[in-house]
Amino acid sequence: MTELGTPSIKRAWIAALQSPKKRDKLLIGSFIVAIILSSLPIFFSYIQNRQGVVLNDWVLAHLPAYDVSIIIFTIIWGMATLIFVRALYNPVIYINYVWTLIFINIARMLTITFIALDPPRGLIHLTDPLTGVFYGHNVITRDLFFSGHTSTLVLIFLCLEKRNDKILGFISIIVVMVLLLVQHIHYTIDVVAAPVIVYMIFLMVRKLLKLDTLKNNEN
Repeated sequence: MTELGTPSIKRAWIAALQSPKKRDKLLIGSFIVAIILSSLPIFFSYIQNRQGVVLNDWVLAHLPAYDVSIIIFTIIWGMATLIFVRALYNPVIYINYVWTLIFINIARMLTITFIALDPPRGLIHLTDPLTGVFYGHNVITRDLFFSGHTSTLVLIFLCLEKRNDKILGFISIIVVMVLLLVQHIHYTIDVVAAPVIVYMIFLMVRKLLKLDTLKNNEN
């Protein structure tokens, strides 16, 4: 039964919920994320109805646009499945992910609000029925700086612990960054800035919530 993983998953989460520090971070973090995600359709509806600036992007100007939606979301949802499985066996991964996600979403909402951009020329709409839930099933093209798709993969990469997982995560980041530009969904600055911002947020959250201590004491 241990090889199937069920007992170890159960023990890991029971132990996490019995630890006051981990339990608080698990429950409060999940609650805040739920609130943020439920508010995103309203936010995206607001930013989509305003005017912004079109940037002169040298890379996009020399890059023909193609629809690579299927590849992009195959990679993103594949990596999302991987981090979900890893988090099942290690609640600290979930805590790391959730709390960093909270601050990433806050940071994106702030930067998108104060840096009003219109979509790049030649944009091909990204189609994904699953992610569409967070956009209110509307076509959103002005959620630009900084890239949410890149941020998601960088966050997954940072939360993963196994070497092979890290390698796969790094490759996924590079491929999706390129494909986002190929589809002209983002400006170059959107995808280039995302890893830097997410990494800084990740370090801040770990220091703020002492997540390294949780990880070191998880056993």
